[in-house]
Amino acid sequence: MNRLLEKCAILLLCLPGFLMAGSVAVPVLALLGALCVSAAVQLFPGRRIAWALLFLGSAACGVVPILVCALPLFLYDALHERKWWLLIPAISVAANAGSLSAAQIICVITGLAATLIWYHRVNGLSRSVARLTTLHDDITEKNMQLAEQNRRLFEAQDNEVHVATLTERNRIAREIHDNVGHMLTRSILQTGALQIINKDERLKEPLAELKSTLDGAMTSIRESVHDLHDDSIDLKRVLQEMADSVDSEAFETALQYDAGDYIPGSIKLCVAGIVKEGISNAVKHSNGDKIEIIFREHPAFYQLLLTDNGHNENEGTVDRNARGIGLRNMEDRASDVGGRITFTKSEQGFRIFLTIPKQA
Repeated sequence: MNRLLEKCAILLLCLPGFLMAGSVAVPVLALLGALCVSAAVQLFPGRRIAWALLFLGSAACGVVPILVCALPLFLYDALHERKWWLLIPAISVAANAGSLSAAQIICVITGLAATLIWYHRVNGLSRSVARLTTLHDDITEKNMQLAEQNRRLFEAQDNEVHVATLTERNRIAREIHDNVGHMLTRSILQTGALQIINKDERLKEPLAELKSTLDGAMTSIRESVHDLHDDSIDLKRVLQEMADSVDSEAFETALQYDAGDYIPGSIKLCVAGIVKEGISNAVKHSNGDKIEIIFREHPAFYQLLLTDNGHNENEGTVDRNARGIGLRNMEDRASDVGGRITFTKSEQGFRIFLTIPKQA
């Protein structure tokens, strides 16, 4: 659209030369011919047909001198095609220059000068716009890369905080088990010994209450330690370590993990145990070379999919009575947390599929 408007402006510079002609028919036909050539050049940019039309239009100036008045229009198209030398045949009009008036020649020269100035200014502006557009795109890309780097940095920072939190929980659980647990155990043993050697009837009931209190405290401490330890398990890291532990020369392993930070400890132990057993079975019995582990958290349940591409008859069976201890252990683990596990064997491989509903 911009080029069309620019051509209209240049055409206004060419019109005075045509209007100064003595006749009407020849200038009108020449002007229409020039417009057709210019339109065809714009319709077929960068093609040989456009260059041929420009060359013919330039050469026609030697036959129809009035066409010289359209040289600014031809020059504009030739500059856009980067083929300015196509206008060299117009030099042949010099032999017939006497057929043009001085005013017409001045109009042509003025139009040519204006076209050159206009083209160079517009071309410079276009290059500036292109550079600014490129700069804007580069800045946008850099901003996107920076945002992505910041996101990864925040994720790494959050992961480090999460790992540090789990490590501290594990340390606290170990300290409680090693110190408080041992002290309570010693106190329970000492209380039991006092109950055995005690001969005073008045102390039997207080000692029994003391032992009951210590037993309750020991049970509470044990449960708290187990809860802390289970919560301190980083399931993603555990699964990744299991996948990495497989012989890389025999199996290609892949882990896809998509779950939040909070997963109940019992579910973590269940998933880790099933994955460990599944990998062990694949390594022992599968004749495949790929193991894939997928664990995802959904709004209402957790989902585990463990597959390998082997089809060995010894790897597993869907017949419940013929299942080995490993598969039955997986079923028991799934049942303990209210989950459901299925085993599927096909020509594509062996699949273990586990779903565990979230507690309401």
